[in-house]
Amino acid sequence: MPLVRRLLGRLPEPVRSLVREHRELIRFAAVGGTTFLIDNGVWYALKLTVLDDKVVTAKAIGVLVAVIASYVLSREWSFHTRGGRERHHEAALFFLVSGIGVGVNLLPLYASRHVFDLHSEVADFASGGVIGMLLATGFKFWAMRKFVFPQADARPPVQELRVVRDRLDVA
Repeated sequence: MPLVRRLLGRLPEPVRSLVREHRELIRFAAVGGTTFLIDNGVWYALKLTVLDDKVVTAKAIGVLVAVIASYVLSREWSFHTRGGRERHHEAALFFLVSGIGVGVNLLPLYASRHVFDLHSEVADFASGGVIGMLLATGFKFWAMRKFVFPQADARPPVQELRVVRDRLDVA
């Protein structure tokens, strides 16, 4: 029995139903967490080594690697049964939505700094790190389902791989 099914089996029924009902959202959040780690891992690896004097370039590379990983993980895992578009069209829309998501993420920080004239670490973290991230995540989840992967059940679900052992009859 796969690990996920075993874990789901241990949850109380109301929670299990909630997890099943929102599995795309949970998978989307897991992909987001993974790509957050990829982004920051690549960024710090570059800025602490070969790009120590080019921090913004290092961050741009980290973001690019994370967005590419996000596309692959989103297509093959988060929205693995959704589709409805040709692959190149889907990819173009994914990167467009991701770009808009970056803008949505930056809006609260911009407003905090330039509209409300707040210049503290707490204000930056709250507006950019929390509010911006939540708004961008909500926007991207909606846009991915609406535009990038619009049709539910467009692709068959991935079948679980099962190892079958041949049984030898010993006489």
